[in-house]
Amino acid sequence: MTTSTNSESETALRQALATGYQRLARLGLNNGSAGNMSCRFGEGALISPTGADGDSIRPEAFVHISLGGDTRGPGIPSSEWSMHTEIYRRYPQAQAVVHTHSDACVALSCQRKPIPAFHYMLAGFGGDDVPCAEYATFGTDALARSAADALDGRNACLLANHGMICHAATIDKAVANAAKLETLARQYWMSAQLGAPVILDAQEMAVVRERYRSYGKARLDTRGPV
Repeated sequence: MTTSTNSESETALRQALATGYQRLARLGLNNGSAGNMSCRFGEGALISPTGADGDSIRPEAFVHISLGGDTRGPGIPSSEWSMHTEIYRRYPQAQAVVHTHSDACVALSCQRKPIPAFHYMLAGFGGDDVPCAEYATFGTDALARSAADALDGRNACLLANHGMICHAATIDKAVANAAKLETLARQYWMSAQLGAPVILDAQEMAVVRERYRSYGKARLDTRGPV
């Protein structure tokens, strides 16, 4: 869904955000008022309000905010608004952002280490791992900068002792990325219980990323690299 400032598009974006926020709760990726989400809108963004939860969120509650942090209309934006706006400023391809406190991502973020290439699907996040941003206090510019730095070349990262954040070209895709990262984080944690997982090397991950270019668009060549 493309962003626009006309009222019809704004209504559709607000509904899509509310639906996405509710889906995060149904999937167990956020509990209570933890986490937040947004989408790019005109020269700014629409972001979930502070204290929002999946049971009570309404389309009209999303707050219109400029990329400089000025609110345009009623409502108080999420305390993590600066993380969202920093990502939109740095990465033009980011059209929607999702931040969660999902269990496996939180658990791994407390180790302050990246998720390595234990599974080829990590290539879908843009590189050979999912990095972990350096710790900073929630709701600060320092955390915003740390998260945006970690997303260089990636579309998802862990946030040390906090959770995860990701961006995508659409609201639906951002929610899907958050769900995929939580699944992979849980699988990595499960594998690590048996010992150190075998990590795919950079060459194999490069092959996977190349194959992803045509994934879902054309029949994959079953011969693999030649």
